Amino acid sequence: MKIFSLLLIAFITWLDCSQAHIANMVCFYDATNTQKDSMALSDLEPALHYCNYLVYGYAKIEPANLLQEPSKVLVDASTGRDHYRTITNLKSKYPNIRILLSVGGDKDIDLNYLETNKYLQILEDGNNRQAFVDSAVQLLRTYGFDGLDLSWQFPKNHPRKVVSGFKKVWSTVKGWFTSTKKVDEKAEEHKTQFTQLTHALRSAFNLHGYLLTLTMLPNVDPELFIDIPSVIEYVNFVNLCTFDFQTPERDPKIADYSAPLYEMYERDPTHNIEYNVQFWLNRTTQAHKINVGISTFGRAWMMSKDSGITGYPPIDDTSGAAPLKNSTANLGLLSWPQICTLIHADKDLTGEKAPLKKVGDPTKRFGTYAYRSADDNGNYGIWVSYEEPATAAIKAGYVHARELGGVALFDLTRDDYRGECAGERYPILRSIKYKL
Repeated sequence: MKIFSLLLIAFITWLDCSQAHIANMVCFYDATNTQKDSMALSDLEPALHYCNYLVYGYAKIEPANLLQEPSKVLVDASTGRDHYRTITNLKSKYPNIRILLSVGGDKDIDLNYLETNKYLQILEDGNNRQAFVDSAVQLLRTYGFDGLDLSWQFPKNHPRKVVSGFKKVWSTVKGWFTSTKKVDEKAEEHKTQFTQLTHALRSAFNLHGYLLTLTMLPNVDPELFIDIPSVIEYVNFVNLCTFDFQTPERDPKIADYSAPLYEMYERDPTHNIEYNVQFWLNRTTQAHKINVGISTFGRAWMMSKDSGITGYPPIDDTSGAAPLKNSTANLGLLSWPQICTLIHADKDLTGEKAPLKKVGDPTKRFGTYAYRSADDNGNYGIWVSYEEPATAAIKAGYVHARELGGVALFDLTRDDYRGECAGERYPILRSIKYKL
């Protein structure tokens, strides 16, 4: 009997330990990037050995009938639909991976509807919400997806500069006499309506065994739009996009860390992973449903003559996004292999081809950056805050220590999927998976 008890205790201990090390590896695949970067399906497949979930993005909402359609960035509708099937057919080769379709993702931009937010219009009308639910079920069933990810395009917070000393006092005084522009005048209504939408999706998806997930896009305030205790019950997990806190688009004149792990001195206290994770943990006990988002890219600003030569952030007097040649379509956004190549460029090169100086983070709290000061004419200056395999592993270690659900990687197309710089494919993805 004593031996049986000891064996039972050993088994339970082993089971607890094994379960503690099981974590989600959610891999986002942004198909809207593949035409620019020429990523083929054969380039994608090696990543699937490390992913539990593949989230394919991004579907859009068609204003006329609310049906989700393939993104117009793809060649045409028929090609997009064929691509849907090509992706979901991967399940026969990789049966352990679940493939979801993501809608929105800051990619659903229609120039004819810039004055309105289609995503809010769906929320505001019960018939629209039901039409969305019906179209989602139909689309998932038609193309064989395992579920839907709501990368919902809520209004974003306004950028704000954190000041200290006399400037802080003066800013406070000015606030007494000026009103702050609200992000969304109907935020409370939209919060309730989004809860209703997720509830309706959950009810419909239960009939088919579909997954439902939520992705909080960068700079969207969950306090405004998400009833966390309710919504967390309806979704399988939540992906927090804990990066892009600082970008050249939002803050063209100040360069700074874009995805710090912890709060920095005299910075916006919400601009770090720890704050955002704790915000959710304060409102739910289901830590296993929270995935921390890690990017595979960096944000790049142009340094001017007035930006100094030390590179120590924050960098004032920057001149917006760095328009580098051979960069991604988005100004100021560089993939990890592009950054890696710039850092390891020949030291004898000059001008726009000159290498960047890398500055690591021995504290393991804020991240890595690289820079090249502007020359005497104010040219060729650049400052980049970025993710690399080592910093991604640190964040994965944080996820493991906090016993969170896992990591959501944004995205596979900007990792070094060909092994051009590090010599191995998907170095950031690998570093996260091994740490988890």
